[in-house]
Amino acid sequence: MVNAQKKRAVVSYENMSPELAAAFAEKYPKGYADYLPDLIKYDKPDGTSFFAVTVEIEEAIYLVKIKVKIDDAEDIEKWLDGVGGGEDDEEPDSAPDTLPDDNVSQYSSGEDEGSDA
Repeated sequence: MVNAQKKRAVVSYENMSPELAAAFAEKYPKGYADYLPDLIKYDKPDGTSFFAVTVEIEEAIYLVKIKVKIDDAEDIEKWLDGVGGGEDDEEPDSAPDTLPDDNVSQYSSGEDEGSDA
């Protein structure tokens, strides 16, 4: 019996090979909802961390890095206080209640309009 160790590697979700992507899709057919319970945080020596799931193919075992946005306590406080904290912080505090102009016909492609005669 040959005791061959499988190659182990880390790859980002965006850079998976077609074979690994197929194995990922097979293991997690519903995507995000499926892999969330398997998501593990890994700490790196430089003090940063990343989240990943394990996916195994015939010749290797991969940690597939998944991008996860963690809430920042300061952003949460700002949101609770009603002060900015959103992704559109450059916008003024008072947003207009109407469209920029009243000419809504410019947004129509004309393809799905019926005859109103």
